[in-house]
Amino acid sequence: MMGCVMKSLKVLAVVLGFGCATVAHADDTIRIMAPVWTGFAPVLVAQDLGYFKNAHLSVDLKFSDERSDVMAAMAHGSIEIEMRALSEYQGRPRDETTPGIVIGSIDRSLGGDGVIVDGSIHDVSDLKGKIVASESNIPGRLLLQMELHKHGMTLADLKMKEILTSDSVAVFADPSIAAVVTYQPFLQQILGISADRHPKELVSSADYPDYIVDVLVARNDDLKANPDKYKRFLKALYKAVAYYKSNPEDFAKIAAPHFDLSPDDFKKSVVGSLEYTDLAQSKAYMGTPKKPGKINEIFVTLMGLNIENGAASVRLDPAHSIDSSLIAEISSP
Repeated sequence: MMGCVMKSLKVLAVVLGFGCATVAHADDTIRIMAPVWTGFAPVLVAQDLGYFKNAHLSVDLKFSDERSDVMAAMAHGSIEIEMRALSEYQGRPRDETTPGIVIGSIDRSLGGDGVIVDGSIHDVSDLKGKIVASESNIPGRLLLQMELHKHGMTLADLKMKEILTSDSVAVFADPSIAAVVTYQPFLQQILGISADRHPKELVSSADYPDYIVDVLVARNDDLKANPDKYKRFLKALYKAVAYYKSNPEDFAKIAAPHFDLSPDDFKKSVVGSLEYTDLAQSKAYMGTPKKPGKINEIFVTLMGLNIENGAASVRLDPAHSIDSSLIAEISSP
């Protein structure tokens, strides 16, 4: 859903957009950029409930779906954190020198990403030689690859057609398209609108629950200079996740306006599509510096898939891309 060519005016707007935050002390300020996705709502709820203020932090989240702009802002030093899927983090032009290191998780997809096929398709082997429409660097494409590997196939066995995910509903209306790779809300729209094609979900993130995970990526130099700031941030963030798990209705009322949604629509975007990862889950993912968690294994798997599909050109080392030291030191939110 990202990967567009960087435009200088947009980058300038990003830098200027955070200008007011630079007056705060560096050890108190965290500026964040992320795509528009309800999986990132805990940051906004933590802000509204005063959790960051109580942690003596000035936190500002701005949404941007342009990955190139976010990477430019990180390199410029205009943001301290970005949030995105682990698989997207690995995508080009990132290499070992690109700033940004994973310090925790915030949510995992449990049905929000998937592959919708025509009713005549019974399993992934039926897609051989057929047209499959997909954006180049989205989580569902990795799910398709993993399903293909189970049958001894790769993307090369398909006729891939590049599209924008926002066009996936219209694209699937074309009977020459055997499948589309997509995510919510388009996934549900296709299932509901294209009844004449008898659409069904071939594979979804619910089938691979630990692989499509959104992570918190901190700027290396600021993390090194101000580690306590990031520990305070993580504790406040996971306190908001705990609030969701104990008060989902109130959480939805607080979060929904930030996404121009009603509380009911916000809940629909979360329930059955994603799960916010609490502190215990994130600690299990991340592990410790001496005993890396499951995220390292996931990282290696996704890295191989991204190299295979061309989304990444450099094989990154999880040891240099993941820092579990902070979250390992947190005992409670």
